[in-house]
Amino acid sequence: MSEILFIQYPKCGTCRKAAKWLKENSIDVESRDISIDNPTEKELSEWIPKSELPISKFFNTSGLIYKEQNLKEKVKTASEKELIKILASNGMVVKRPIIVTPAFVLVGFDEQLWSEKLK
Repeated sequence: MSEILFIQYPKCGTCRKAAKWLKENSIDVESRDISIDNPTEKELSEWIPKSELPISKFFNTSGLIYKEQNLKEKVKTASEKELIKILASNGMVVKRPIIVTPAFVLVGFDEQLWSEKLK
């Protein structure tokens, strides 16, 4: 089992591009489909500080649910605990792909950053 968890949505173009990049760079990962097995509140509570990103960066801002539920406004006013609950409620609300390692968490596919951190 790999120490690197790759959380993705197979129908997402960016996730497919990231998966291809991982394969081309021979980076062994354990893959998880976010639409079937979404992150739990406990996982998100651990990953957010490890990512060194604000919680708002964990939201899939181009997703349908984000727009339908007007989460743009909620993200500005809700507590971190409330936001983690929203993120854990549906994997499609979460920005992807996500790389989780024991040392760091990467959100979204940034080829340069992934090269620096994973190679």
